[in-house]
This record gives sequence, C-alpha cells and structure tokens, in this order.
Amino acid sequence: MTSDIRKGSHTVSRLTCHVVWVTKYRFKVLKGDVQKRCRELLIQICEAEGIEILKGVVSSDHVHMHIEYAPKQNVSTILKA
Repeated sequence: MTSDIRKGSHTVSRLTCHVVWVTKYRFKVLKGDVQKRCRELLIQICEAEGIEILKGVVSSDHVHMHIEYAPKQNVSTILKA
C-alpha cells in the first residue's frame, strides 16, 4: 500500500477520482477504430499530465476512468485538458 502513495518533499498524498463521460443521447458511437483511438488518446493525455489510470473502460456509449492525480492538479483542470 505504501508504494501507492505519492510523496513530495513535505507531503504525502493519494488523491483519486472516478470520472464518467457519456455521449450525447447515449448514442453508441464509441465502437471499433473510434473506441481504440479514444483509449489511446486518454492514455496519452494522462501520461503527459502525470495522471495514473487505476482502472478504465471505453464502452460503446460512455467512458469510465478511476484516476490518481497529484495535489497540484484539480479535477476541473484535468477534465478541461
């Protein structure tokens, strides 16, 4: 469990959040190549921002992500990126 904790020079933290995105009218548009590309983009963005994906699923009409982020970040800024 201690390896899951982020340590700074004066801080110890483990901030997590469950994020869900839903397509408009729950249309099932996240299929095939679009689904694969969506997954690739989410992984790429999270790596660039220093966000760890604990769990994630790209379904045909929604995306679930359980993420861990640093204290210097906030959820509203993460979701705007």
